[in-house]
Amino acid sequence: MTDYAELALLPEGLHDDLPPFAGHEALSIERLVAQFEAQGYERVKPPLIEFEESLLAGPGASVARHMFRLMDPISQRMMGLRADMTTQVARIAATRLRQAPRPLRLCYAGQVLRVRGSQLRPERQYAQAGVELIGADGVAGDAEVVLLAAEALQALGVQGLSVDLTAPSLVPLLTQSLGLEGSEAEAARQALDARDGAAIETLVPHVRQQLGDLMRAAGPADSALECLAGLALPAPARALCDHLADLVAWLNKHNGGLTLTIDPGESRGFEYQTGMSFSLFAEGVRGELGRGGRYPLASGESATGFTLYLDSLMRAIPGREAARRLYLPFGSDGARARQLRAMGWTTVQGLDGTAQPEDEARRLACGHILRDGEPAALS
Repeated sequence: MTDYAELALLPEGLHDDLPPFAGHEALSIERLVAQFEAQGYERVKPPLIEFEESLLAGPGASVARHMFRLMDPISQRMMGLRADMTTQVARIAATRLRQAPRPLRLCYAGQVLRVRGSQLRPERQYAQAGVELIGADGVAGDAEVVLLAAEALQALGVQGLSVDLTAPSLVPLLTQSLGLEGSEAEAARQALDARDGAAIETLVPHVRQQLGDLMRAAGPADSALECLAGLALPAPARALCDHLADLVAWLNKHNGGLTLTIDPGESRGFEYQTGMSFSLFAEGVRGELGRGGRYPLASGESATGFTLYLDSLMRAIPGREAARRLYLPFGSDGARARQLRAMGWTTVQGLDGTAQPEDEARRLACGHILRDGEPAALS
């Protein structure tokens, strides 16, 4: 005899989504995509699995350690299950849509699977939704994707939204100018990522001063920019800071309600990004709602975009309003049922003429029952 208790056991980091959560998440994804499409982003649907080398090209190299791999029995080539959808959209832009007019605006939604979860995101399978803007350089493109992410989240009811801005290449530029290489540069980067002041204090004086000033510059956007303006930075790093200042001014002009912060020393998780990057948070919600930024395509084009993580996002949005469930007693008129569904009712058809209609309606979680062709509330 089958032991169904054993069949219900799933691998670590995987789970079944049940009603009403599964329906709420699906509806939220479609609402997000509708927000993207309303601003000119067209939807693409890449496959769940493809050849390994395609998934690892360009920005995909940064997620190689997260990817499940298997052999394709037909082609005898290694394939990978996507751990992130950005690299797939980048592939589509550089190949199938290489002749499409630029800037190219694409959006997507789908499931991803990772080898292991993290402390903040223990799930190994979850839904992503996002956009990619390809072939648009400059602050206008960066601002567009940040504003779109914020507006899409606010449309879903996210409260206390904040955007944390950073420039991942700032730290490498600074450590290079300070003469740090190899393990020394990596130790400095890790210390800044972890905001480990004690580790920074162990460095030689001129390095300690520069990195300490950079770490202390993190905070609300206006005060952070003021701190950054006073730092002695190499010309490429100064250009990045100026770009951040321009971006903050643009965001404040077009969505003054956003809470903006800057962490100039943050680079963890942005390994393949080269320009402005950002993370999205909601007050009181564990983990990032999403992240994005600028990165290079294998074709040489510059792209920027963002990915939203539905596992975190669902903790930040209001629960779905309960459906108005209407019980239709056995033999009810089908035409009338269609009219009621068009009016927004969720109908549950009775399939047994011997059952007591009111008792069946309550057992099936219906708050109303059809009487004489009209919905009537159950006591």
